[in-house]
Amino acid sequence: MAQVKLLGFWYSPFTHRVEWALKMKGVEYEYIEEDRHNKSSLLLESNPIHKKTPVLIHNGKPICESMFIVEYIDETFKGPSILPKDPYDRALAHFWAKFLEDKSTVAIDILLHLGEEQEKAKEQVYEMLKVLDNELKDKNFFVAENFGFADIAANLMGFWLGIFLEVSGVTDLVTSEKVPNFCAWRDEYVNCSQVKDYLPPRKDELLVYFQLARARIEAAASAKK
Repeated sequence: MAQVKLLGFWYSPFTHRVEWALKMKGVEYEYIEEDRHNKSSLLLESNPIHKKTPVLIHNGKPICESMFIVEYIDETFKGPSILPKDPYDRALAHFWAKFLEDKSTVAIDILLHLGEEQEKAKEQVYEMLKVLDNELKDKNFFVAENFGFADIAANLMGFWLGIFLEVSGVTDLVTSEKVPNFCAWRDEYVNCSQVKDYLPPRKDELLVYFQLARARIEAAASAKK
């Protein structure tokens, strides 16, 4: 039997992308939780360049970067296809996954920054939301009629963004008046089986984790004044 290990952080959207792909394919794997402040020798050896998670180790060989890992899983293991078979749909899936990779990580800056820097992050996120709002009109998924590659890449915007905004006290960025199509897509997204069944408990664990992280950021900023 193939040996599959996943190194990750339980609260990370990037780790969860890989977990979703493994579960969609029905792959048995060992999950190894890493400590951000005391990274294991296995992680440092497996990803010596970036020294970050997630890392998939398959038969002793490490693969890094979440969406590269998802594509590897799709091509390596049997089960439902994650990337579309049709060449055009496949290209679209890669396009939107790249767009989401390049743009959506700025949503994390809303959590990490205060004041002017947070306002800049909000502006960038809103510009991206307008693009997504236009694309997602009357759509449940990014490509074709099935949850797939681009939808996995969208998990930060579909789920984690809401937590970052709530924790940061930002209530005016994502509304049904400003981005109605995005809001409708998000509500469908978090309730579809491929997402709902695989998410960490929101209120009990994930929200509390990021509330504590935000409190540390605010305390550090106050200490500098």
